[in-house]
Amino acid sequence: MFLENAWYVAALASDISRKPFAVKMLNQSLVLFRKLDHSVVVLEDSCPHRRLPLSMGRVQGDSIECGYHGLRFDCSGACVGAPTATEIPAAAVVRHFPAVEKYGVIWVWMGDATKANADDIIDIKEWDDPEWGVNRGDAMEIACNYQYITDNLLDPSHVTWVHQSSFGSNDLIGVPLQVDEVENGVTVSRWLRDIEVSPFYKKFVKFEGKCDRKQQYEMRYPAHAVIRAIFTPAGTATENEPFHPDVFLMDSYNFLTPIDDKNTRYFWFQLRNFSPNDDEVSKIFNEDVRAAFNEDKVVLESVQKGMDAKGARLSLPSDQGALLFRRRMSEKIRAEAS
Repeated sequence: MFLENAWYVAALASDISRKPFAVKMLNQSLVLFRKLDHSVVVLEDSCPHRRLPLSMGRVQGDSIECGYHGLRFDCSGACVGAPTATEIPAAAVVRHFPAVEKYGVIWVWMGDATKANADDIIDIKEWDDPEWGVNRGDAMEIACNYQYITDNLLDPSHVTWVHQSSFGSNDLIGVPLQVDEVENGVTVSRWLRDIEVSPFYKKFVKFEGKCDRKQQYEMRYPAHAVIRAIFTPAGTATENEPFHPDVFLMDSYNFLTPIDDKNTRYFWFQLRNFSPNDDEVSKIFNEDVRAAFNEDKVVLESVQKGMDAKGARLSLPSDQGALLFRRRMSEKIRAEAS
């Protein structure tokens, strides 16, 4: 069901403090807390004695204390205190998970800890670029399997119908998609030339009249999407610098964390090549993007129910990228299991 040897986003960094924070990921219960030096610890959220969640206990120094009988576990998951026993039981240990704080979120490695490499976390070169604005977004839970969301994020065609008042327009209908496979994932893209600017973007572009628009939906393993939007005056389409002086660029980063087989936690933020320090623009972005994602949420939760009831009877040409990504993920999961 899940690829475990991978980095997943567990929580917003702002959510993690000295107070235990419970998270369920890939059908596993975890507890997160900060050490005295503010670094993040991630442990199995289950005391091995009577399985009370450690998140119901207390952080003491750099350890967490079970709220039932006081067993204390250090940052590695080893028991360092057993006040109701004459000695620490050999079985008193909980699993430790590698964690990294980056881009305002907490990344957790869910598989073999010896294979965890922080350099494998996605690289976002514009994150610290003073010329780029950041809408830090937030997170939402969607009651569907994460692969229905990866399907959605590899399907630029859906925006015409699901996001009519924001990202979509009738100008997008029927324009063929290009599907490219690389080592770390699948990308679906297309250029749309001499079309109207969609409603969401019209309030931000710096030019008048029609545009050339690039839709680029990149899905990286295990379930991280980078959606690039390019809007440039009609007749000036290009994917590389130098761009037209009035080009609009937006990169949307979307990180999917399976909770279980029918629920997913969805984290996101956007970077833009304008208004880098404008909090009002960031606020508008956050409100409008969340409204659009809520449109996806309604559709995807209904898709989960419909697929549970009857399954799919057909595929469309627009499914090509999604089906390729699913096939490669299945291969990776089988290889990991073997």
